[in-house]
Amino acid sequence: MSRSFTINCPDVESGQTLLVGLAAPGMASLTAVSHIVDSVESTEIGHISPAELPAITPFEDGVPRHHTRLYDLENTDIVVLLSELFVPPFAARPFVEQVTQWAADAEIAEIAMLHPVPYEHAPEDHQVFFVATEPYREQRLNGELQPMSGGVLDGVPGEFLSNSLTEDAPPTGVYVTPAHPPGPDVDAALLFLDALESVYDFSVDQSSLEDLSQKIKTHYETLGERMAELEAAEQSRDDRDFYADRMYM
Repeated sequence: MSRSFTINCPDVESGQTLLVGLAAPGMASLTAVSHIVDSVESTEIGHISPAELPAITPFEDGVPRHHTRLYDLENTDIVVLLSELFVPPFAARPFVEQVTQWAADAEIAEIAMLHPVPYEHAPEDHQVFFVATEPYREQRLNGELQPMSGGVLDGVPGEFLSNSLTEDAPPTGVYVTPAHPPGPDVDAALLFLDALESVYDFSVDQSSLEDLSQKIKTHYETLGERMAELEAAEQSRDDRDFYADRMYM
């Protein structure tokens, strides 16, 4: 399984950050990195192919594209790894092994990953937390974000962090926020963007995502009102039937 993924990417400038956003419940990380790529001048520089996983082929306006792509963001020190293919837990280790080997060969300076997690949370917990190695915390985190209090991370983020504990591994940080599947959880994606802007020296116009978030909220509010009206009408009909039946008793 160690060679289940092939990375097709030419040499990139050394010393950059690899920002990872994958398909996951709530789709917040994928939404965030897709918005970054669409909003910032970027160039697709490579892709990743799985040898042993069923692949998908996304397309837009009739044009197909690779499901897992690498982008160089102009005027930043960031390379984005964006994947529309869900990486199942059994494939997480070979995926991360290939990515980290490529990162070492490309002299990537650090790895950051966005990871939405569907878990029960209070309203005040709807924010971005981090799990990061000490070198990453020292050079990137300035106290604005809170550490994740405890637990375990599995799958791809767990493998990235496990790998980061080995000698000579690049500084690694995983950003975590609660997500609401099936998604897209645009509010969670906006939280990721705010966190990245506070950590890295770049900004992204979030207005289109904010508009989408409002449209989604309006849609579900309207849907909720409609459901309440239908339930009220059904209850009224049941009440009428009940009293009509009593008249003939």
